[in-house]
Amino acid sequence: MHARTTPWPLVALFTAGYLAPYLLPTTVGRLDSGLGLTATQAGAVGSALLLSSATAGFLLAARVERLGARALARLGLALAFVGYGSAALTTWVPAVVAGAVVGGFGSGTATTVAATRIAAEHDPHRASTLGLLSVSALAGAVYLTVPHLGPGHGLPLAAIALTALAVWPLTAGLPGAFRTAAAGPGRAPLPHRRSGLVLAAAMVCWSLAQNSLWGVSGRIGLHQAHLGEAALGVVLAAALGAGLVGVLTAGALGSRLGRAVPIGAGTVLIAGCIALTASATGPASFTAGEIAWNTLYPVVLSYLIGLAASLDPRGRWAVLAGSASSLGTAAGPLTGSVLSAQAGFAGMGAVLGTGLLLVAVPMTAVALHAGGRPLLPGAVRRRGGHPAALVAAHTGTPSGAVPQVGAAEQPVVEFPVDAPAPVRGAYGPAGPRQPGLS
Repeated sequence: MHARTTPWPLVALFTAGYLAPYLLPTTVGRLDSGLGLTATQAGAVGSALLLSSATAGFLLAARVERLGARALARLGLALAFVGYGSAALTTWVPAVVAGAVVGGFGSGTATTVAATRIAAEHDPHRASTLGLLSVSALAGAVYLTVPHLGPGHGLPLAAIALTALAVWPLTAGLPGAFRTAAAGPGRAPLPHRRSGLVLAAAMVCWSLAQNSLWGVSGRIGLHQAHLGEAALGVVLAAALGAGLVGVLTAGALGSRLGRAVPIGAGTVLIAGCIALTASATGPASFTAGEIAWNTLYPVVLSYLIGLAASLDPRGRWAVLAGSASSLGTAAGPLTGSVLSAQAGFAGMGAVLGTGLLLVAVPMTAVALHAGGRPLLPGAVRRRGGHPAALVAAHTGTPSGAVPQVGAAEQPVVEFPVDAPAPVRGAYGPAGPRQPGLS
């Protein structure tokens, strides 16, 4: 039996890395109103921030063990604090853009370290749901607080910077660099390549749809649903509060429904919620759409993170799929701005909903077909998987040094034995021999 400890340093690092995307509506909205940017320009700044975050993931996915989780996490938090902090303190647009890009790279670095270490946990689904729970709660608190602190673009950026600073002391519990030989785990080939590539490509489109709506949710609430900024902040905070319920539900469900049902059915329901939110013309319909969507979104995301983590116990697919998702997230604000400008908010919602219905198919297929690890530790499947790597994750043995099992069962080797065939009279039924029976 292994103690079920909570990886709080990873949860905190996950929160610091994910906070920027969660605060995107208020960040983009305040860039629009506070700096005099057009909606498309503000969306482009948000996209640049998230693209920088995705770039960090692609660059560092296979280097966390070699460079050390502690050093990389501290670098990422430092870049986030300096980048977002400097962007919050200036109104010169080029400096704001540069600070957002630097801060985005820091957020991506923190997220990469968190995803890699979470994948090595004995229950990655539980760790990822705790991270989503934490970032949803913090983002909700920011949405409730910021409208009462005054106008200007700097407040949400300052909140992200201060979060990075607060998480810094918790990185002391992360491991340092892990030196290996040339054939060590740093050079181990990626398992489940086809499933991983399909999942990564699908997550680009999935995240693009989510963040296209999220990036313009503030404008839908203000201009189409006729909410004031304070009321809009309450709605978005309530939506993130509903996200907490969704995360708790995902944690309670665990592996009971597998991964295919939450991912496939959840994505279909999200498509409907996006169409409802984008076409809302009043506070009631907008609030209902936002709350329903934000309840479902973290549930599906937690299972997608768990699915990616299951493809490679060393966390490389978790980081690569997460970075691919960040590419879609990065393009979201600009895509949402362009679609809404060309087709209106309702037309944008119809396009995004249709795209989600299409992308649900390959994601569900990967969840059905991929081997990977079970959601719960200690479970043993008949085919494929990484049982030896699970032991390595528990005991601290470098997982790359443990042989990985492919998609098929291990071959059975037969050994011929030279022995005379048994004679029928030489054996009989079990139990006491009866008189007169030979």
